[in-house]
Amino acid sequence: MPQMRSYEPGVPCWVDLATPDLESAKAFYGDLFGWHANVSPDPQYGGYTMFTLEGTEGHEVAAAMPAMNQSQPPAWTTYVSVVDADATAEAVQTAGGRIYAEPMDIPKQGRMAVFADPTGAVLAAWQPYDFAGAGYVNDPNTYCWSELNSRDVDAAKDFYGAVFGWEGATSEFGTTTYTEWKVGGRSIAGMVQMDDQWPADLPAHWMVYFAVSDTDASAARTSQLGGTVSVPPTDIPIGRFAVLGDPQGAYFSVIRLNG
Repeated sequence: MPQMRSYEPGVPCWVDLATPDLESAKAFYGDLFGWHANVSPDPQYGGYTMFTLEGTEGHEVAAAMPAMNQSQPPAWTTYVSVVDADATAEAVQTAGGRIYAEPMDIPKQGRMAVFADPTGAVLAAWQPYDFAGAGYVNDPNTYCWSELNSRDVDAAKDFYGAVFGWEGATSEFGTTTYTEWKVGGRSIAGMVQMDDQWPADLPAHWMVYFAVSDTDASAARTSQLGGTVSVPPTDIPIGRFAVLGDPQGAYFSVIRLNG
């Protein structure tokens, strides 16, 4: 299982869930992925819950926390490792984005900021102190990829290039296009162009992917646990994926990677 001790600046490093029902989310993801929930005993963290897998204690794979208020939709958020969260926030505003959470320290762990790009897709920046991000990635039941769904590929390239220095390599993908975001020539995230096949009222958004050993079984179990299957298991060149939703309405994707 690939163990991560650090992340290059500009590389997605962490994902967490904001949910209106933390206890239900812990039960759902614990059953689906085999995650163990470890709730912070420190009240200043507001019930922030780290997930680990059997044998990965001390190396968290994802997290969940209570939604800040009733108007906050349940959602997974991707964090990108940065050298300076304050400078990143300034770059976001200069490039036309909107800051949702100003840079703030998480004691001893790091410094973070949450923002939206000019089309409204939400992402976070993470400046690590003692906590670099996910300790294990790319194996079953761990985080493996983040993907922007956007109707304006050129605007996204301009924005994320200015904020993170990402380069976007775009190619045809069925009826639309797919862009690989790259840092130092290495693919670190993706982007799908939303075309007419997407619901007209669906806004731009970032999607989180978790690797699984069996996409069909994960989709079936999601339904059994009260979740939803938004896109049924489908083969793509790199594997077999599905878009799922937890019982509280937070969407995520699972994929069985080839090889």
